[in-house]
Amino acid sequence: MTVPEHSQSAAVEQAAIWLADLREPPHPVVPALKERFGLSAVEACEAIALADRMRIYRKAHG
Repeated sequence: MTVPEHSQSAAVEQAAIWLADLREPPHPVVPALKERFGLSAVEACEAIALADRMRIYRKAHG
């Protein structure tokens, strides 16, 4: 069962915004998000996916 998007935590959203704003994301990304935002590995992956959607939206809509 997948978790609905609207149930993401504030920390996941903050991490996604931070990641989407970076010109060059840190490598590896998951450990960086875990350390910086206190996320679990699953939450870090959710933040990465959300950041990708944010980047796509920004490109499409300026």
